[in-house]
Amino acid sequence: MTSTTLIKPARVIVAGLVLITVLVAAACGSSASSSTPTPSATATATSSSAADLVKADWQAFFAGTTPAKTKITLLQNGTAFSKTIQAQAASPIAKGTQAQVTAVKVVSPTKATVTYSILVNGQPALSDQTGEAVLEGGTWKVGTASFQALLAMEQQAGGASPSPTN
Repeated sequence: MTSTTLIKPARVIVAGLVLITVLVAAACGSSASSSTPTPSATATATSSSAADLVKADWQAFFAGTTPAKTKITLLQNGTAFSKTIQAQAASPIAKGTQAQVTAVKVVSPTKATVTYSILVNGQPALSDQTGEAVLEGGTWKVGTASFQALLAMEQQAGGASPSPTN
């Protein structure tokens, strides 16, 4: 074997660690506190209101202080990922994680593009990511494709990613 097959580039290792932290953080649940973003109750028709609701729900999903049960409701097809989310809920690293949404573009009445960064203890861990939010049952949710992309990135970086449950 060559040295390149034995040693992973530093960037891949760092990306793997960041993704593991992000995924654990995304799925971590604990008791709610005053710093927990509050998910929206219902969506409204105006684009600016929808963008505000998308931001609130996206941040609530990725907040380390949001209970796993709530995260499941804020993820499209969340019940399919309930075991994944609950399995990662015990991580102490995740409790200091949050998403910082920098832009929301509502592209249709039921879809929005979200630009966000993941912060761990206030420091950027994964910056300027793009994801999709979907409107289901009056709630803006993190799109399944966005969550699965994070899981796939973790797996490519060498981490084990749990499969969704059906």
